[in-house]
Amino acid sequence: MTTTTTRPGALVTGAGRGLGRAIAGLLADRGYLVMVTDLSGEAATAAAAELGRGALRAEVDVRDRAQVERARDELIAAAGSLQVWVNNAGVLVTGPAWEQSEEQHKLHLDVNTLGTINGTVAAIDVMRGARTGSATGSGPGAGGSSAAESPPATGPGGHIINIASLAGLSAVPGEAVYAASKHAVLGFAGSTLSDLRLAGVRNIDISCVCPDGIWTPMLYDKLEDPEAAMSFSGVLLRPEDVVRAVGKVLDAPRPVVTLPAWRGALARVGAAFPRFGTAALPLLAAQGRRVQKKLLRTNGPARR
Repeated sequence: MTTTTTRPGALVTGAGRGLGRAIAGLLADRGYLVMVTDLSGEAATAAAAELGRGALRAEVDVRDRAQVERARDELIAAAGSLQVWVNNAGVLVTGPAWEQSEEQHKLHLDVNTLGTINGTVAAIDVMRGARTGSATGSGPGAGGSSAAESPPATGPGGHIINIASLAGLSAVPGEAVYAASKHAVLGFAGSTLSDLRLAGVRNIDISCVCPDGIWTPMLYDKLEDPEAAMSFSGVLLRPEDVVRAVGKVLDAPRPVVTLPAWRGALARVGAAFPRFGTAALPLLAAQGRRVQKKLLRTNGPARR
């Protein structure tokens, strides 16, 4: 395997635009050689060109494990290592589950959940040293200290970050299947982190960043969609807000980070006390619809 740079490698899925593109920028600024992947090859190419600094790009459907692994291997061939993997690719289709098609149900679970599983397993294979030809070493933001595994395989370690959602913590009317897919992401991530620790692996971290609604292309066309009201019911975040949270979790790994913290606490209370949560949901949905109407009048949120 030919290594063309000594910079540590980082891969971001769904990085052709929006939040993924912003996270790729953060990693490039921190000195990583970034692999930009996106379902749209054109978007990935444009984003990589904009990033510069040797950024790589690949057209990847995260539902296809072979495509995911191919992008990973291309990055390792160029960087010699894989230190950070960000599972960012996702989809959102609103509406009650009974009004959605089977294809829409499958799309949520395949992209949001299976895509995260595919990316996580692809990254762990290298970070554990279980993949022939993977490089060792440490880079900025790689979490933890080296430890022996059982079965023995000492890898370079690294950090896997999943862009989840507050919808992964509690009930979200109008986004039931999306919420199910994000609940699955948190369940998978926490369980996999536990499996790593039980296997004696201490140098791989897995974090889930759970933001409130983010003003990205995913929400641009949802202003007149009443089923999306919950995404507008709290703090409408900007990509840079989530990028800062990703930077913090890279520096100090945590299994779950909510953004903003108070909305995370509210979501957890609603999940712990379903009657309370269900009673509060109509009020939150009404607040979300008011915000949608305001944004329609002002053509989007004001700059902060």
